[in-house]
Amino acid sequence: MRKYISLPFLFLLIISFCLTAYAQQNLTSPRPSQAASVTQRIGLTDITIKYHRPGVNNREIWGKLVPYNQVWRAGANENTTITFTDPVKLEGKDLPAGTYGLHMIPTENEWTIIFSKNNWSWGSFFYDEKEDALRVTVKPEPVENEEWLSYSFADPSKNSVKAIMKWEKLAIGFNIGLDVNKIVVDNYKKQLKSIPGFSWQGWNQAANYAMQNDVYIDEAIEWSDRSIQLNRNFTNLWTKAGLMEKKGFKDISEKLRTEAMMIATEADINNLGYQYLFAKDYDKAIETFKKNVNDYPESWNVYDSLGEGYAAKGEKKLAKEYYTKAFEMVRDETNKTRITNILKGLESEE
Repeated sequence: MRKYISLPFLFLLIISFCLTAYAQQNLTSPRPSQAASVTQRIGLTDITIKYHRPGVNNREIWGKLVPYNQVWRAGANENTTITFTDPVKLEGKDLPAGTYGLHMIPTENEWTIIFSKNNWSWGSFFYDEKEDALRVTVKPEPVENEEWLSYSFADPSKNSVKAIMKWEKLAIGFNIGLDVNKIVVDNYKKQLKSIPGFSWQGWNQAANYAMQNDVYIDEAIEWSDRSIQLNRNFTNLWTKAGLMEKKGFKDISEKLRTEAMMIATEADINNLGYQYLFAKDYDKAIETFKKNVNDYPESWNVYDSLGEGYAAKGEKKLAKEYYTKAFEMVRDETNKTRITNILKGLESEE
């Protein structure tokens, strides 16, 4: 004879199982050491540190709570991690792009910073030296009291930045260096194998970057030629002229610049003038803006730019003259208001 479980009994059995399962789950609650992260971009490279922030709480930290000569998690809770989106140099030593577990070995005089290939473990409890990607050694520095452990970045430059951990009255920093030019050019090469490679602008941008930073000049000449083949214009001819000048071919450079000037538009000359202006070569900027005034006397913008050139050089009388001419010709109210404010500023400086 078969025995059947009644539906009410089966329902109670299921409910009992579910309640037991739910009772075993922990609810998410605030942690005493709260999560934090900090990111710094250098060039195209993002550097991100994720960590948890323990407090001092009137405890003796170094040598006590954090023992000397033992691996420490450099924060609280899970692994402190550091991510580099491109290869870097840490205290002069190479480290590939990636995410690393960040650990430290403190001593009274010198600290070891460890970058572990294991970035997923809980703190340093499962640390294994065999998983090290890199170790560097640094000196701790005294600072004002920092109640909550923090990470920050200091002294950013074109090719470097310093990562600093502060807690209690100590700061631990390590230098991060990058070959920004190589990273940028490698990134350009990758992009030029996609949609940007079908237009002249992408090839010229890569060539111009190399020219401005005096790197990869031979390759840049090839990129410039690709740009010119796609669309011969003032911008890419001017770029190639600069590259040929860097290679010492001044005659070729002058011919290219002459050709570029012959086909230049008002906008081309205006942009060139501003390049000189931003480089603080005021005389060349003014000379370039004057060419536009002669070639395009019906354009209010050429007088506006020449006025800006004279203002930057400190020749306020001439700046007022050309700004006034631009004001008399311009029609839209936004630029009228802008030029009016500039003229008022020039008058107040006299």
